[in-house]
Amino acid sequence: MCDWVVQSANGVRLGWGPAGADRLAVRAACLVIVDVLSFTTAVSVAVEQGIRVLPFWLPDGPATTAERAAAQKAAAVYARQSGARLAVARSAVTPDSPWSLSPAHLRRAPYVARLVLPSPNSAAIAAAPPGVRVAAACLRNITAVGSWLTARGYGTPAHPVAVIAAGERWPDGSLRPALEDLLGAGALISGLRAQGAGPLSAEAAAAKAAYEGTADLAHAIAAGVSGRRLAATGFATDVAIAMEEDTCTVVPVRDGDGAFAPG
Repeated sequence: MCDWVVQSANGVRLGWGPAGADRLAVRAACLVIVDVLSFTTAVSVAVEQGIRVLPFWLPDGPATTAERAAAQKAAAVYARQSGARLAVARSAVTPDSPWSLSPAHLRRAPYVARLVLPSPNSAAIAAAPPGVRVAAACLRNITAVGSWLTARGYGTPAHPVAVIAAGERWPDGSLRPALEDLLGAGALISGLRAQGAGPLSAEAAAAKAAYEGTADLAHAIAAGVSGRRLAATGFATDVAIAMEEDTCTVVPVRDGDGAFAPG
């Protein structure tokens, strides 16, 4: 793969969505997913409670009803085979199935040892090659993740970090770059640079500048498309939890089982 595609010679790199992760993972020592609203925030809440989180890809965008049903069935089978409970859509939560991608739901739900957490973007990103370490970052654990990376020597040209802003999906299935993920990635990159990681690729430097130039981070995320959508559908609390900057010291890292557990 061309050096310019993978942002070579840089210790910290930035990509978007599953396609960006596929390309950058080829030459990365560690890949960090940033999906502020809401996958990595939900993972931080769950792993903080001792839950092992197994990501599972579900289609989004222009999938047919049959394709969605088949994916849901596959998720249920995977959960049974993994000895895990299955998270459902936010709107499908019931007393018998209280787990969802909503961080607020996960805080209220009873403890389970293993949870399958479906996602259209981040689950695909988490399926990086086995030789690449994969961590989950959000604003709640942004400093902890940065410290974990630099303490292990990641963030240099010899051991580069690929920060992947997960983004969202438009109705046609194409990637929608999400403001909250740009700012979350920028926050992580800013912290890494302050700890001596680098050099930064031009893409990573632009994300860092976006974060450092945002005077009111909470307002920007709440006013963005994803924040407004969640608030309009009754999940403003999920946005509030996502903005709990540096309240979590747990670093979720993919283990050999494919689950996110404390790193």
